[in-house]
Amino acid sequence: MAMSRTGGDGAADRPLAPVRRPRPTAPALDYYLVRPRLPDDRPAAPPEGIVVEEFLFGADHTVLRVDSAAWTPGGPGWWTSSALSRSIRADPELRGRVVGVPRHRAEVVYRQLGGATLPDEATLRGHLRAGDTRAASAPLLLSPERVTPGFHSTRVYRVLFANELGPDDLVQLSSGWPMTRTDPIRSNGVVGTARRRIGADVFRWDLRRIGMIGAYGLDPTVDLVTGRDDGVRPVLRELTTTLRLRGLIPVTVERFS
Repeated sequence: MAMSRTGGDGAADRPLAPVRRPRPTAPALDYYLVRPRLPDDRPAAPPEGIVVEEFLFGADHTVLRVDSAAWTPGGPGWWTSSALSRSIRADPELRGRVVGVPRHRAEVVYRQLGGATLPDEATLRGHLRAGDTRAASAPLLLSPERVTPGFHSTRVYRVLFANELGPDDLVQLSSGWPMTRTDPIRSNGVVGTARRRIGADVFRWDLRRIGMIGAYGLDPTVDLVTGRDDGVRPVLRELTTTLRLRGLIPVTVERFS
C-alpha cells in the first residue's frame, strides 16, 4: 500500500469535545517515516514520505482523538487524511513500513527529499486533519477503587500500542528506564516492570504483551499525594515516546481507575 492522498473522510463538521493541547515548549507532535514497499531481495530505499500526528487529550489525560498530516516529495504540499492514520494501526503491511523518529531525524529526511526546512510545529498543526473524536466517558473501573495507603488518589492507565518489540528493544528498555524483566513472561503477559518517584508522586508501570502478536499495553499506576495531577501528562508522554522510538505505534490512552 503506497502513500496516497485519497481516503479523506468527507465527514461533515461536527462539534468537538474540549481538548488540552500540549505546551509548545517542547516537540509535541509525533513523526514517522514511511518506507516504500519493496521485494525482499531489493536493497533498502529512501523513505517515500513523512507522517505527522498529534494526540489530543481530555482533562483526565485520556485520548480524545488523533490528528494527522502527511507529506510526499513532488506533491503539492502537506495533505491530510485521518484514514491514513487509521490504516497505519490496522494494516500490518503498512505498519511494517512505518518508523517512528524524533523531529530532528524528520528534519534531515525532509531536506533529503527536497522539502527544504521542515515547518515548525505551529505551522504543521495548521495542516493536521481532525481524526475520529472519541466520546469522553468515566474511567472503566475494572475493580473496586483502591487508593495506595498514604496517597490522595491512585489512577491506573493503559497506553495501547500496535507492532512488535524485538529482543534488543527489551534490552534497551531494561537499561534506559530501568525496567526489571520478567523471564519467563508472566501468564498475564507482563514482560517488564519499572518504578519512578517524581516529587512526592509515585509512578509504577507494567509493559505487557496483549495477545500472541502485534500489540502491547503499557499500564502505568499513578499514586498522587495531592489532588494535583500536573505530572501525569509529561510522564505518559515520555513513556509513550520511548516506546514509539523503539518501534511501537501508540493507538490510544485509556483510564481504568
